[in-house]
Amino acid sequence: MTIYDMSESMRQSSAWVGATTKAFWQNPAFSVTMSPLPALFSAWGEVTERTFEKIATKPSWGIDSVVSADSDYPVTKQIELELPFCNLIHFTAERDRPVKRRVLLVAPMSGHYATLCRKTVASLLPNCDVYVTEWKNARDVPLSAGKFDVEDYTKYVVQMLRHLGENIHVIAVCQPVPLTLVATAMLAEDETAPQPRTLTLIGGPVDPDANPTEVTDFGNRVTMGQLEHSVITPVGFAFAGVGRKVYPGSVQLSSFIAMNAQTHAKAFADQIGAVARGEAADLDRHNKFYDEYLAVMDMPAEFYLSTVDRVFKRREVARNVFKVDGKLVDISKITKTAVKIVEGGRDDISAPGQCLAALDLLPNLPEDMQETFLAPDAGHYGIFSGSAWRNDIRPAVLNFIDKHNDAPDARKKVSAAPKSAKKTADKLGQADVAKTAKKA
Repeated sequence: MTIYDMSESMRQSSAWVGATTKAFWQNPAFSVTMSPLPALFSAWGEVTERTFEKIATKPSWGIDSVVSADSDYPVTKQIELELPFCNLIHFTAERDRPVKRRVLLVAPMSGHYATLCRKTVASLLPNCDVYVTEWKNARDVPLSAGKFDVEDYTKYVVQMLRHLGENIHVIAVCQPVPLTLVATAMLAEDETAPQPRTLTLIGGPVDPDANPTEVTDFGNRVTMGQLEHSVITPVGFAFAGVGRKVYPGSVQLSSFIAMNAQTHAKAFADQIGAVARGEAADLDRHNKFYDEYLAVMDMPAEFYLSTVDRVFKRREVARNVFKVDGKLVDISKITKTAVKIVEGGRDDISAPGQCLAALDLLPNLPEDMQETFLAPDAGHYGIFSGSAWRNDIRPAVLNFIDKHNDAPDARKKVSAAPKSAKKTADKLGQADVAKTAKKA
């Protein structure tokens, strides 16, 4: 707890140093000099203060309206279901006519807030009612709420799907992909449970060994004991979750930045120069990106460690041996939920092939209920919030939803290639893209 509190004190001190530096060098007395140093020092202070303040600030969704082809519609946000570690929130647009698509967006619990998917939500709202899993910062959850690991995460998704009932379409983004696949299988095993019409899996590590990256291979380089002793710490006294063991968001952020340290260093140096020249703005491209990127949240230690151990090290989902409460969940039971795989050719976190491995676990799903989409030039974030998502992936996902929006027995059958040929072709294509991306 002392280490956690010291880390928070260092963050606050760094923000104070930035604010003090900015205030000192903005003194009008320095305006008489022709030296560029006062402006540079003031700019450094401004950027430093903003950086360290944003680390502890939960971003706002900021979705007040949506623009459609014929009008603008106000948007309302409300809590649909409140749970100890997550709120299911519901975005609705006050349209002139109702929409038929109801979408559950399962956002990642991977160190950032669900607002990382803000652009995804905003792009879906003109055509869909959207529900989002808004995971809570673990440091704000009291110890009395109990533990939270991968099995609890899976049961949360199941509970939300049961709550939403029939005619729901699920989109899982990145980290929750394998666990959402398991949750869908749990519903498939219960004949009385409502099952999603479609399941779109975007860039997630169903099988991390299918095409390892530096991120997904991390679990193979360290033991669980090393990991627990090096990155897990209890929450300090200043927060509601005091004493809860967490994987701090600041540690996760440090590892993210270390992956592309030179790129981030250049971005901040350029921003300091822009501020000094008076060319920066509160919502310029740099601030819009880093205000979200720097805002991190703590993950429950049980969730982080069980994810590394069971999803990455032991590959329980990839081998179809994942258990919930001691009961094996058979993913091959999914037969009524159509599945679409989306991957990015330049994804350096969950590389092409890792998400595609989900189709190998669905031998009983009809061919006409399986689709794949590869965006060759898209990186990890681009497949759900960038231009590739807006221009190519989103229209394909909406078409997929419309194709399977009716009850299972009313869906039209379409011809498809034999499963073995289809998967072989997909995997060869993904492999070629992966090789091209690595060479680039």
